[in-house]
Amino acid sequence: MKQNPFALIVGTALLLVFGVLLFVFQVRQSQVAVITTFGKPTRDILQPGAYLKWPWPVQKAYKLDQRIQNLESAFEQTLTADGFNLLVQVYLGWRISEPKAFFPKFASGTVGEAEKALRSMVSTVKNEVLGTHPFSHLVSTDSREIRFAQMEEEMLSRIREQVRANQYGIEVEFLGINRLGLPESVTREVFARMASERQVLVSDIQSKGSAKAITTRADADRESAAVLSKAEAEATRIRGEGEAKAAESFAVFNQNTNLANLLFKLRTLEQMLKDKSTLILDPNTPGLDLLHTPAVPHK
Repeated sequence: MKQNPFALIVGTALLLVFGVLLFVFQVRQSQVAVITTFGKPTRDILQPGAYLKWPWPVQKAYKLDQRIQNLESAFEQTLTADGFNLLVQVYLGWRISEPKAFFPKFASGTVGEAEKALRSMVSTVKNEVLGTHPFSHLVSTDSREIRFAQMEEEMLSRIREQVRANQYGIEVEFLGINRLGLPESVTREVFARMASERQVLVSDIQSKGSAKAITTRADADRESAAVLSKAEAEATRIRGEGEAKAAESFAVFNQNTNLANLLFKLRTLEQMLKDKSTLILDPNTPGLDLLHTPAVPHK
């Protein structure tokens, strides 16, 4: 019976491919792998590439997702150090760092099983850390009292310690407080407390303003008294100088009464006629008699 050369070539190629698939496997950039020998993990692979193994049932390759996994805790009540109930949700990011340790811990490397363990751990650590901090470290009108970063760092440090102690083969990359909420009963207390704190601030500002106003008025009264005193002293000096000048004029007028009467009449006339006006007056009116020239008899 003649054999078809093309069929032999194709068959040989398929056998080679099948053989390669039995002995070679590939790890992608986003993966790590663990090799088991008769069901027990014996080797882990952290770098991408092609690798050799014995075919099943001697060895088997389990590929695990190396990317950072996001996890959120339940939005549940937590008691603060000063007895306030809060609703708190925490998020964290983790990844597989040691496949050979991770694989036997969580049902052949199942991410869901690992997240169950982490959720329980996060809930416990969250309650422990928040239980050592007062309510004002989370909610306060004074930004200097807020301790979000410190509490997040404490939770992250404790979770990392527990993960290492349990040899989960996991590395926790980050952790943060995602949401804060208040039960209705606590909300009323918080608003009442914030209103009380605001009222204290208002009273303090009003008190400082009143004290400043009293000081300002006292300074103004003192400066006003000093200005009035100086003005009165200056007025007294000017009046004294005026009286002295008047006394000198009176002395001159006493020497020549006719000149004094003439000057007074001229001043009166000047005051009456300084603006544009038309007056009809008796020519014998004092001050106007100067305008009346007696008739000179003809010779």
